[in-house]
Amino acid sequence: MVKSLPARAEVKVEETWNLGDLFESEEAYEQAVVAVKEEADTFTNTYKGTIQDAVSAIKALEAYQRLQELLIPIRTYVSLSVSGDQTNDQAQMRSGKFGSLAAKIASQTSFVMSELSELSTETLQQASQQSDDFSTLFEKTIKEKPYQLDPEVEKALAAFSSTFQAPYSLYNTTKLVDMKFPDFSVDGQNYPLSYGSFEGSWESEPDTAKRRSAFDAFSTKLRDYQHTTAKTYDMHLQAEKTTSDLRGYNSVIDYLLMRQDVDRSLYNRQIDVIMKELAPHMRRYAKLLQKIYQLDQMTFADLKVPVDPTYEPTVTIEKSKEYIDDALTIMGEDYIHMVNRAYSERWIDFAQNTGKSTGAFCSSPYGKHPYILISWTGSMEDVFVLAHELGHAGHFYNAHQHQNAFTARPSMYFIEAPSTMNEMLMANHLLANSNDPRFKRWVLSSIISRTYYHNFVTHLLEAAYQRKVYDLIDEGGNVNATILNDLKRGVLEEFWGDAVVMNEGAELTWMRQPHYYMGLYPYTYSAGLTISTEMAKRVLKEGKPAVNDWLSVLQAGGSKNPVELAKMAGIDITTDKPLRDTIAYIGELIEQIEQLTEEIG
Repeated sequence: MVKSLPARAEVKVEETWNLGDLFESEEAYEQAVVAVKEEADTFTNTYKGTIQDAVSAIKALEAYQRLQELLIPIRTYVSLSVSGDQTNDQAQMRSGKFGSLAAKIASQTSFVMSELSELSTETLQQASQQSDDFSTLFEKTIKEKPYQLDPEVEKALAAFSSTFQAPYSLYNTTKLVDMKFPDFSVDGQNYPLSYGSFEGSWESEPDTAKRRSAFDAFSTKLRDYQHTTAKTYDMHLQAEKTTSDLRGYNSVIDYLLMRQDVDRSLYNRQIDVIMKELAPHMRRYAKLLQKIYQLDQMTFADLKVPVDPTYEPTVTIEKSKEYIDDALTIMGEDYIHMVNRAYSERWIDFAQNTGKSTGAFCSSPYGKHPYILISWTGSMEDVFVLAHELGHAGHFYNAHQHQNAFTARPSMYFIEAPSTMNEMLMANHLLANSNDPRFKRWVLSSIISRTYYHNFVTHLLEAAYQRKVYDLIDEGGNVNATILNDLKRGVLEEFWGDAVVMNEGAELTWMRQPHYYMGLYPYTYSAGLTISTEMAKRVLKEGKPAVNDWLSVLQAGGSKNPVELAKMAGIDITTDKPLRDTIAYIGELIEQIEQLTEEIG
């Protein structure tokens, strides 16, 4: 039975992350804030107006990089403190205060990009050739020159940066602080409900009555906040639209894709091909679940149930380390050393508590070790999630050793490839170490229900919905709850067809994800998993040579664009072959699950 969550102060310290590795005390944090203010003033006084040629540009960037390296741990400490407990007043106030400071420094130092953009293309190319460290940044500056605004306008926009981020903060406050879920009742028995418990347990609860009742109660509470959440999202959209118009982009989508360093054809292909060609496979999977559970109809509330509910192993935190070490050994000693440090040095926040951010993520501050947030429930799914986040950690752990603060982070298009690669390695390891049909079916269904459903269905359907939203915004429109509900329901119905009944509340799914405040993030999950699926096949076939290629990709960080990074891994994403091969692979996995189900009886 799902229990009510404890307060942050009541959870075991050893199950929380150690933010002391960022700052030993609040006093140390405050001293760092004072130091970064002084550094920003010194930097501005020294370099403003001096960027006039290749040599002065490189010199200014070296100092600017030092300033950013001071800001990064402060920003991370503030962000992680709030993520661990949104109800913590001190963390909330610290976050607001730092947001204002960060905006001030951004405005104060906006002259850097303005002065770089005012240099001729020839000068920027010359600077790129003279500096390996900053060549990527100089090339990016050349690309974005046409969209750079007057320096005073850039300064004003930077000053408003914390205001532009306010909708995301408001979304999280509504979702994680104000939204209180009532108990739900089944056969006279009450059960506690929260955001975390619904997404972590009730959504995949094998008992149909409990699962559907939890879904109804969860949806009822979401509906109470739909208009506030929609207005918050519309504020975010209008700010993006205004910015893209000011900069001269044809659309918000073009503006957001510029950051990802990919063209629109890759974006549209990912959505269009999956919506059309993956849908038949997933409808078969839905029908299989309906048959296993003997449901009169398959509803949206039933899609997350496990294929074999009585065969879900429970896993302790310590046992998860064994699974992950065994699965990722192929990545080499240095990689496994990082994984072991993540456990022993408390890089991971396992605790379940009120106010904690939902889902899971990895934060990788440059110059420091990564931090991972997860709410451990003890399911094998958690092991896959943790392997996923350790994939992000391993990516930046490698990139930070070979790249500077400006070139460590790759395009968002590529960001989910290393994480989903680890999920594939985990699944392949489990399959290779058992001949038990039931265990094999469980592993295969975990790959479908966790890895591919999460990345190729949940997030891809977000992307298809998000594209429709931006199309509407680009036409000069606004959105409200009614419009967003209609758009979301339409996308769900298009994908699932008559295989799944969209019960009341399915349309509110748009309210559950923070990804809409992070640019065109949702479609990149499937893009990353397409790359990692192809890479995992190479690793299975070739072993160490393929792993070495992959480690080189991780070490390249953001020094190359997504097409170049994929090419380093031996994958050509300029064609649709990797995507169609991945969809065919998903179909094969579902076919194997169907065959094993017949065999097991």
